[in-house]
Amino acid sequence: MIEYLPGLFRGVIVTIKLGFSFFIFGFVVGNIIAIGQVYGNKFISLFCAGFAWVFRSLPALVILYLWYFGFNLSPFLAAVLALGLRTAAYQSQFFRGAIQSIARGQMTAARSLGMSKLRAVVKIIMPQMLRLSLPYISNEYAITIKDTSLAFAIGVVEILKEGRLIITVLHNPMDIFMIIAVIYLIITRGGTYLLSLLEKHYRIPGFEISN
Repeated sequence: MIEYLPGLFRGVIVTIKLGFSFFIFGFVVGNIIAIGQVYGNKFISLFCAGFAWVFRSLPALVILYLWYFGFNLSPFLAAVLALGLRTAAYQSQFFRGAIQSIARGQMTAARSLGMSKLRAVVKIIMPQMLRLSLPYISNEYAITIKDTSLAFAIGVVEILKEGRLIITVLHNPMDIFMIIAVIYLIITRGGTYLLSLLEKHYRIPGFEISN
């Protein structure tokens, strides 16, 4: 087994790269969708709501296959775009809820001071939105890392794919899958712990979203 550990380590690197790539991509797109849904005109708001509805309704594997076979992309890029847009749909709803929990008077006050709507969103709304969304972002991070395992279905050689290749040689699936499970546990728990520290750092007593 020691002989094959470097291959498993390469799979870990691909898993981390893939997870962080489509999580960050989803974070950026999710912000745009949430802001468009709340502050956009009727057409933009309807489009953003439709985007979130579609990508939250389809199974992740179906989205993966649509991007991979429909657009003739490399497996890694198809996984980043497909899973990135899926997590963007979920993250957009966290951000939308956070925006709507902020008092409307803050936007009114910013506009009365001469700020444009865009500047008010960037300077006033988004910092509060991101702080309020941190608990939900932490949860979505864990889901994102686990969703990377789906990418092996279109040929991405991440940790699960490497593990399955090793199993074909060593024929000891339980040992390999136990190692993979521990690695996933470390990656997800480590990331959620760091995000919880960030949440505590930016927490303002009395202004959290109650569960």
